[in-house]
Amino acid sequence: MYRRQPYPSSSPSPTPTPTPTGADSSGSSIGGLANQRFNQMITNRVLGTVLLGVNEQINCSNCVSAFGSAGSFSAGIHGRKELTNNLSLLAGIAYTQYSEGGYNITSAPIAAFALRYDFTDWGSSRPFFDVGTILTPWEKARYTRSYNTSLGPVNVTSSTNAANYAVYGRAGWMSRVSPRDEVAASIEVWQLWQRVSGYTDSAVAFNPFDASIATGTDRTSLVKIGGQWTHLYGSSIEANINGGWVQSFASHSGIVATVTGDGMVVPTMGNQGWFEYGGRLGFRVQKGWIVDLFANGTLGPQPVGNTIHGGVGLRINY
Repeated sequence: MYRRQPYPSSSPSPTPTPTPTGADSSGSSIGGLANQRFNQMITNRVLGTVLLGVNEQINCSNCVSAFGSAGSFSAGIHGRKELTNNLSLLAGIAYTQYSEGGYNITSAPIAAFALRYDFTDWGSSRPFFDVGTILTPWEKARYTRSYNTSLGPVNVTSSTNAANYAVYGRAGWMSRVSPRDEVAASIEVWQLWQRVSGYTDSAVAFNPFDASIATGTDRTSLVKIGGQWTHLYGSSIEANINGGWVQSFASHSGIVATVTGDGMVVPTMGNQGWFEYGGRLGFRVQKGWIVDLFANGTLGPQPVGNTIHGGVGLRINY
């Protein structure tokens, strides 16, 4: 008897996995990291200037202030001490957390110190000079790199450590135009450095064009031309406004990245200008005790952008 044999079954062929494209976009995202790190340098400096009395008058009595701020979280103490009739020490320390445009600083202790020489023997209208530094020797940082592929967008957030250092000199002229008013104008020159430890992209489900960032140092120089006005209303309210134009130059990104599909990528960091502003309202609750409301920020194009940091402080004059 003849029996028909079944045909052998054939297994389906595997569907090939499509090869994503997007290496160029991944390489371009390194420029976004450079912008984040530039913003980080500027924000760290803005927060540090609060410790140097940026919202206070040029010449005033010895004082110490404890403060807290939001917009970027910051808490600390700062003050000034007359060393001689002409020379004063300005100093402060703070703990901060801040984020902007894709990066997040989750822990950053800041210290600032400066010496101010005020020619008080010249009378009510006179020059003054500052030299100082802002130090942030250790920060916990997270940076986000975003790029597009043919199979969808990729967002990678990686953690590392950073450190910021700045030195500056300032020359200005202040005038007590009345018993209630002090005005001042000045020019400042800054040098900023930022050291960021190397890292590789953190593990995510989809990241076909991953990157490795080498340890490097960002740097920029700044010139600021600004002014301020402090006025006493009645006997219990003191107001200060301050601002100035800042121009960066000789900027350099320390990023050297190795990106899959692109090889080595070294972004450039252009120079730009922006406006910085600040203000304070002080309420004298009793002799020598003042509650301050203050704000500081930037106005300008990215990567600096428009920012604001506000807070409250308790100042004691002695």
